[in-house]
Amino acid sequence: RFTRGWGWGVMQPGLWVSEAFLAFHTMAARVAQRDAAERYLFVDRDSVGNLATQADWTAKRLVWVPSERHGFEAAGLREERADEVLVELAENGRQVLVPKHEVQKMNPPKFSKVEDMAELTCLNEASVLHNLKDRYYSGLIYTYSGLFCVVINPYKNLPIYTEQIVEMYRGKKRHEMPPHIYAISEAAYRSMLQDREDQSILCTGESGAGKTENTKKVIQYLAHVASSHKARKEQSIPGELEQQLLQANPILEAFGNAKTVKNDNSSRFGKFIRINFDVAGYIVGANIETYLLEKSRAIRQAKDERTFHIFYQLLVGAGEHTKAELLLEPFNQYRFLSNGFLPIPGQQDKEIFQETMESMRIMGFSPEEIHSMLRMVSAVLQFGNIVFRKERNTDQASMPDNTAAQKLCHLLGLNVTEFSRAILMPRIKVGRDYVQKAQTKEQADFAVEALAKATYERLFRWLVHRINRALDRTKRQGASFIGILDIAGFEIFQLNSFEQLCINYTNEKLQQLFNHTMFVLEQEEYQREGIAWDFIDFGLDLQPCIDLIERPVNPPGVLALLDEECWFPKATDKSFVEKVIQEQGGHPKFQKPRQLRDKADFCILHYAGKVDYKADEWLMKNMDPLNDNVATLLHQSTERFTAELWKDVDRIVGLDQVSGMGDVAFGASYKTKKGMFRTVGQLYKESLAKLMATLRNTNPNFVRCIIPNHEKRAGKLEPHLVLDQLRCNGVLEGIRICRQGFPNRIIFQEFRQRYPPVPSTLVSRLPRALELDANLYRIGQSKIFFRAGVLAHLEEERDLKITDIIVSFQAAARGYLARKAFVKKQQQLSALRVMQRNCAAYLKLRHWQWWRLFTKVKPLLQVTRQDEVMQAKAVELQKVQDQHVKTQSELRELESKYQQLAEEKAILAEQLQAETELFAEAEELRARLATKKQELEEILHELEGRVEEEEERCQQLHNDKKKMQQHVQDLEEQLEEEEAARQKLQLEKVTTESKMKKMEEDLLLLEDQNSKLHKERKLMEERLAEFTSHMTEEEEKVKSLSKLRNKYEAVLADMEERLKKEEKGRQELEKQRRRLDGETSDLQEQLLELQQQLEELRAQLARKEAELQAALARLEEESAQKNQALKALRELQAQLTELQEDVETERAARAKAEKQRRDLGEELEALKTELEDTLDSTATQQELRSKREQEVAELKKGIEDEVKVHEAQVLEMRQRHAHALEELSEQLEQLRRVKGTLEKAKQALEGEKAELVQEVKGLQATRLDSDQRRKKLEGQVQELQIRASEAERAKAELADRVGKLQSELDSVSGALGTTESKTTKLAKELATAESHLQDTQELLQEETRQKLALGSRVWQLEEEKGAVLEQLEEEEAVKANLNRQIQALQQQVGPARGRRGVQPARSWRSVHRCGWCSRGRSGCRALAQCAWHGRCSVSCPGPLFVPSLLASQRLPRGGHLLARVRSMSWD
Repeated sequence: RFTRGWGWGVMQPGLWVSEAFLAFHTMAARVAQRDAAERYLFVDRDSVGNLATQADWTAKRLVWVPSERHGFEAAGLREERADEVLVELAENGRQVLVPKHEVQKMNPPKFSKVEDMAELTCLNEASVLHNLKDRYYSGLIYTYSGLFCVVINPYKNLPIYTEQIVEMYRGKKRHEMPPHIYAISEAAYRSMLQDREDQSILCTGESGAGKTENTKKVIQYLAHVASSHKARKEQSIPGELEQQLLQANPILEAFGNAKTVKNDNSSRFGKFIRINFDVAGYIVGANIETYLLEKSRAIRQAKDERTFHIFYQLLVGAGEHTKAELLLEPFNQYRFLSNGFLPIPGQQDKEIFQETMESMRIMGFSPEEIHSMLRMVSAVLQFGNIVFRKERNTDQASMPDNTAAQKLCHLLGLNVTEFSRAILMPRIKVGRDYVQKAQTKEQADFAVEALAKATYERLFRWLVHRINRALDRTKRQGASFIGILDIAGFEIFQLNSFEQLCINYTNEKLQQLFNHTMFVLEQEEYQREGIAWDFIDFGLDLQPCIDLIERPVNPPGVLALLDEECWFPKATDKSFVEKVIQEQGGHPKFQKPRQLRDKADFCILHYAGKVDYKADEWLMKNMDPLNDNVATLLHQSTERFTAELWKDVDRIVGLDQVSGMGDVAFGASYKTKKGMFRTVGQLYKESLAKLMATLRNTNPNFVRCIIPNHEKRAGKLEPHLVLDQLRCNGVLEGIRICRQGFPNRIIFQEFRQRYPPVPSTLVSRLPRALELDANLYRIGQSKIFFRAGVLAHLEEERDLKITDIIVSFQAAARGYLARKAFVKKQQQLSALRVMQRNCAAYLKLRHWQWWRLFTKVKPLLQVTRQDEVMQAKAVELQKVQDQHVKTQSELRELESKYQQLAEEKAILAEQLQAETELFAEAEELRARLATKKQELEEILHELEGRVEEEEERCQQLHNDKKKMQQHVQDLEEQLEEEEAARQKLQLEKVTTESKMKKMEEDLLLLEDQNSKLHKERKLMEERLAEFTSHMTEEEEKVKSLSKLRNKYEAVLADMEERLKKEEKGRQELEKQRRRLDGETSDLQEQLLELQQQLEELRAQLARKEAELQAALARLEEESAQKNQALKALRELQAQLTELQEDVETERAARAKAEKQRRDLGEELEALKTELEDTLDSTATQQELRSKREQEVAELKKGIEDEVKVHEAQVLEMRQRHAHALEELSEQLEQLRRVKGTLEKAKQALEGEKAELVQEVKGLQATRLDSDQRRKKLEGQVQELQIRASEAERAKAELADRVGKLQSELDSVSGALGTTESKTTKLAKELATAESHLQDTQELLQEETRQKLALGSRVWQLEEEKGAVLEQLEEEEAVKANLNRQIQALQQQVGPARGRRGVQPARSWRSVHRCGWCSRGRSGCRALAQCAWHGRCSVSCPGPLFVPSLLASQRLPRGGHLLARVRSMSWD
């Protein structure tokens, strides 16, 4: 303003004042906005930790006690008892008794609202919950928890995400600013630049916890601080990479987010955003990968939920013209909008639709692409309006009104008749023919819904691909990347389906990654580095639950069982649930439904809680079948966008027969093309495995999102809900290991480079050099580990030292510049003084006569030197001419060399073009071969899997056979043992009877000889003592001996007292003997029955073995037939290839013959014209003409014969080709029939196996019954046996037990050998797979080396071309310079020759005189003396100095004016 004059500012004072006021107002608004934002970032320390609160905490001895309403509440400790404490609640003063283990310590008030919970003195659930609650109610939603960050959803907009806040966090360390998602992003960005390690930011939590919003803030921060070079220079240009990266989120949210009961903007898909950076840290590109879109939401929604946002935005925000073009209708006219128009509070779908369209324009979407996408959205809605009805007399479906079908076909570019026929009467393959089969109403409805879901899914995939194409600006990968993961949170509804299983499975894997990174890898690194550390098991291993879902075999998980059921023809959802319960019923993380009336099919105990799953339509969702007739029509659509969406129609799973009933078998109607059968579960598991591998290769930064309440209300926090999430997420364990461990580490080399004041002897002098406590660090094998906060302290010290060094350097540099400026000023001052003196002298001498004489004489001084000058010029001209001739010759040589190089360049260019074309062809061939190789590998993998399954089943049948044989042998051994026991019992019976007779005789002797009772008593006592000692030696394993001893002692005592009771005992013995005889006869009958059953079982076993051998023989024959058929198929394919080559050869020959025929026809026409012109010529010409006509006729006839022969050959080859195809088809059908026969045989064998198992179970039950009876008989016999026989029986039992233990040991040894053989087999397979992988890698490396060699050759040729061009330019410049010099010399030579001709030659030596005294000195020596000494002789008077404006210093004393003038002229 002031450069244009002072008057402008004076003439418009009002404008100046208004601008100043506006700038002041803007600055004040920014300051107020920043103050409002800081209220939600910084803690007000004036209200925290004052003296009164501290005194109250100390006096009342405050602690935390459990509370039903608040989770935990404060209470004062009054009295401590044994296991209980008496506390006084701080809220109402009520005193209660609380168990001592439920009381938790309270932190001092100075730790209230602490930013990092790792700093808490008392770490417990109550303190963590209280800190989070206080910060949340104060508007502080971010809190550090050791190495990760916890954020609680505020359910309202906070002013902490502006550009001013971004600048506040830019370049700051984590401990320098309060907790924020920007701080996490800045730490990841700086770690990527400093450590050159890829980073990832994982936002995890339940649905509605704020993961998507935090992801957007991370992208916003990175786009601001790491914008590219062009964006830094021109911030106002729209459509730059950073703006497009920010605008990708609104588009994806419109097409992939929806309203649920827990979240108004729930992500119904997962995404992993990879932002690539160059070496300098600028964004060079981005890529988005998506996972498992919930496409079923496009056709139906639960109560109080919406479908994807774009449907409502389109119906509300589209203009009238757009609605007419897209055939849009009101909300209540669409069946797929289950709940009609359901607005979201605080959001306007119309405005958001305009923002989405603007985002698409910024992303570079063309208007045609946007219109085509909206057409697809409208078409998805129109799918739901197609109504089918069941015909009166049949189950066939019909379409009474095709209005919706007409609208749909108009939007998709289809023919209505063909579309209706493909839906109602699709063509299916029966044998080798195609027939049309009528569909039922359920099948038609299912087909339409499947097409609608597939259309929307393909539209979403195309959208993601289009966004990636806009964001990927580079052909190469960036130097590093930061990955941001935003995936659907953990979901627990009343009943959960297949989508919820996949989502919860993903969150289970992410939580396992968090636990593994935080707890396992951290402690393993301590042990690996040799740090003294006791491994702590936090009990947070989620691998059992993950194995329950994803384990492939032994036992298979839920996904593996689901894939297995999809292979069986008659599988249903019910059979899948039964198989899951059968295989995983005993898993600790699996629960069966408690009652039959439960709606859930099974339950899984996830880390976030118990989830009930309902397996309705899981098989259909996993296979995702489509009506391939309609898919083919869509591929052939007249709309280019529709055809592009359905371009991979040959890879879909066809649906020949679809039914909506629950128990109808769908498996038989599924078919795959090109062997590419991949279920949804398999694809999702593979993509998740790739994602987890990517995350493991990065340095993860975790952000744990917490949902405060389920009502989506701001300012409300449910303590128990937050506590459950903290427990599940492992927050307390993460804080604990951060406090106990060493979270920061740095390798030795980087430590020395980053902290150069540390001496080289690092280990011994580290504490003294850095003044660190020995407990704050540990020195490992290759790294130094620090406790939390120590490395930040070192960084601060380093920054201070660097600041001092920089200040010292700046001071030295500023001093040097100041001294240099001072010297320059002094030189300028002295120069000014010299100029002033010379000016003053000139003003004094300008009227002096001698000065005037000097000014007149000066021009004549050059005349005497013309001869020397001309001679010098002539010599110089001759040199220039010689140089010019030499340059001309060199120029001609260079021109010839340039021509030669140009020709070589042209040849090289042609060779380069040829090599490029060959390289392109080779690359295309390699791509085709790679694609073919991949397809063949997948087919081979599938076949190998099937062969392995068959081998495993065959091996299992063999094992079962061996087990059955072993079991039969065991039964035979048991029967032999039973027979031996029976014989033993018979012997014992005889012995017992003899003993009974003996006892009767003893009783008679006792009656007769009463006097011998005392001797008998002593004898019995001695025998009792002997048997008692024998029982003690047998380690008291038979407890019945003590009972018998007591019994007989009592009997002896009774015999002493009353002899009459002996008679009664004798009668009882008689009764027992009779009962024993009856039971013995029963036992003999049972043994006979068991022998008969054993014979029957042996016969059945022999029959089953024969059948099994026959089945195995049939299986081997069928496998041999299958191999022969495959070999014949390959031979026929080779023959078919040869036939095709023959056909191509015949076609080429036929084309050649046709060309010859055309040439002869042209010659014939020419001859005809010549003959017409020469009709009046001689008869010779007429004869010649007739001969030519005959030749032409013969040629025509020959050509026709050749054509007939060729046609016959082509027909014959076509017949052979058709015959070969028919044979191939028949062989394929035969292979299918063989496969079906094998499956039936396998099922029969499995049934026989089940029958054998049942029979074995029956035998085992019979054996148990016989064992019980035998034990009962043995017990009864034992009561009648004497003590000696019982001791022998005890020994026999011990021997049997030892034998059984030996047999169990043998079985365990056999199982161990089987396990070792399996391990060896698996090791061999692993080695084979590794060798295959190594071969593949070597092939890939060879191709990469060839590609690099070609690239280097091209680059070398480009460099040679540039060098030749630069050499040519230099030679042209040299030539032009020489021409200019020649012209300048010619111009100088012309005037000099003219002056030489006018003036006569004079001798400079003879005429020169002294300028002051006119006395002459001849020769150069005198002149030189005069010139240097100022005068010709000593007596010549001369001035002391010569004043001149050009002089800058004083002349020497006695100097001469002529000397100065000559020196000036020569200068």
